[in-house]
Amino acid sequence: MQTIKIVHTNDLHSHFENFPKISRFIKKSRKNSKADEFLLFDIGDAMDRAHPLTEATDGQANIEWMNRQKYDAATIGNNEGLGNSHKQLEHLYDQANFPVILGNLYEKNGELASFAKPYKIITTKKGTKIGVLGFTAPYILTYPLMGWDIHLMQTEVPKALDEMKKLKCDVIILLSHLGVSMDRLLAKEYPQIDLIIGAHTHHLFPKGEMDNGVLLAAAGKWGRYVGTIDLKLDKGQIVDKQAYTTATAELKAKKKDQVWIDARQDEGNQILDDEKVGQIPYTLSIDIDSEHPFINEALKAVQEYADADAAVLSSGLFLQDLNKGIVTEKDLHEALPHAIHVMQTTLTGDNVWRLVMEMEKNRAFLRRHLQKGMGFRGKIFGELVYRGIQVDSKRNVYINGQELQMDKQYKLALLDHYLFVPFFPTIEIVGDNQIMYPKFIRNVFSDYLKDKYPLR
Repeated sequence: MQTIKIVHTNDLHSHFENFPKISRFIKKSRKNSKADEFLLFDIGDAMDRAHPLTEATDGQANIEWMNRQKYDAATIGNNEGLGNSHKQLEHLYDQANFPVILGNLYEKNGELASFAKPYKIITTKKGTKIGVLGFTAPYILTYPLMGWDIHLMQTEVPKALDEMKKLKCDVIILLSHLGVSMDRLLAKEYPQIDLIIGAHTHHLFPKGEMDNGVLLAAAGKWGRYVGTIDLKLDKGQIVDKQAYTTATAELKAKKKDQVWIDARQDEGNQILDDEKVGQIPYTLSIDIDSEHPFINEALKAVQEYADADAAVLSSGLFLQDLNKGIVTEKDLHEALPHAIHVMQTTLTGDNVWRLVMEMEKNRAFLRRHLQKGMGFRGKIFGELVYRGIQVDSKRNVYINGQELQMDKQYKLALLDHYLFVPFFPTIEIVGDNQIMYPKFIRNVFSDYLKDKYPLR
């Protein structure tokens, strides 16, 4: 008989406030484990640029922390894959002491991403061969914009499982940053997978979930839980598998924890605060009715960047004022922490009219709508504000004072966020959408301030 204990994390999203407890949990689990083998995996989205230290170090602070935990393997999430430029992602794991298992992210020339391995084979002390696979959510619209070729599961999973069969693996583990629906589908289609450790959709399986003989495990989000899996094998075959989670809130805190957490925040803020951007002559307020609304300058910035006829932004994006005087990257990161990009959308006039009507119809609802996810790091969606678009009482739409021509094409400066939320279907259905990677909206605004309000 042989036993294997696995501890796993997922979707940590740079929530450093939970890292001290997680570190002690991992260390204690490893020390107290009576299993024949102890393994530690991360299932992606370990980093999130919403934290100042992650932003300031391009995720290297996260890798340093992971190195100290002695992970056996990790895969990537969309925050690593799409929150970094191609070059940043290529070098994110340069100093990692663990392999990145990722079988579906390729260069345009057909080669697997240089930082990735398609699988890892772990041979236990008793000779059991464990095959570890890893896949990330295939955002087929956005990864190509970053210079990557992302492959779908229906092509990659069968190839990977064939390789596991050729290598005569006794146990197959999938590190899946694919989401719970895909995990369940894979369990249904490929019962030869023994264990799927999931992520991406932030789902929590407190005691695992058994689907078609495949054990699914997942530990929620933000380090609020840590997952543990116990495998029991006889002659190389699994005879029992159990999963459970531990809430970090129930783990004992130490006085030094908050000191460490605050130091991470302060270190990131200091690095960003040292990066001066521009010098503004007046305070830019998040109040859209103020003398100098922040959103108005941002509308100018995104319209220029997208080379558009008009622009639309929502007030909930802007989380704090930019005070008169010198503006730093810290100020911009605190005001616009979102993983959201500018998008140029081209529409014919009749579809511009339809989009504006969708916005007007949803305006009152969105004003206080609690928005979550899809790159948004604020609280409410907020008020929709136009630049270059006017609507009269008869629902006529004007672009820069000229009545809309229904067969003419117009370019609008929007955000990729508006493509992903369900309120403006016209964008997805008929828009010619060009998401302008890799800069986030704060980076676009930073460049705008450097040009319009240079340091004196």
